[in-house]
Amino acid sequence: VQLQASGGGLVQVGGSLRLSCAASGSLPSRFIMAWFRQSPGKDREFVAAVSWSGTNTEYADSVKGRFTIDRDNGKKTQTLQMYNLVPEDTAVYYCAASQSYRWPTSQYDYWGQGTLVTVSS
Repeated sequence: VQLQASGGGLVQVGGSLRLSCAASGSLPSRFIMAWFRQSPGKDREFVAAVSWSGTNTEYADSVKGRFTIDRDNGKKTQTLQMYNLVPEDTAVYYCAASQSYRWPTSQYDYWGQGTLVTVSS
């Protein structure tokens, strides 16, 4: 399984970015997808997750109301739309997928290479 994240870049405070993740390879028939991030000197943290059907979503408190996760199963992609970005959102963002489709899950089995988001003030 390969997860290819893209869309990172440099943005000013209050700006927006849209991250995308394309999945390929021997994927499970149904699976949860998520985004994590890691800032310099910090542990990787959960950002958002979306169920197989797209009906269920979960967000970290720090991004609720600003970020929106979505997926397109036909295209095997997920997106993270980020609004009102703040310097604390600066991090490498990782796309992840779980072998399980049972919601919710804390187990992610596949990881992408990450895409850097930098929010400047």
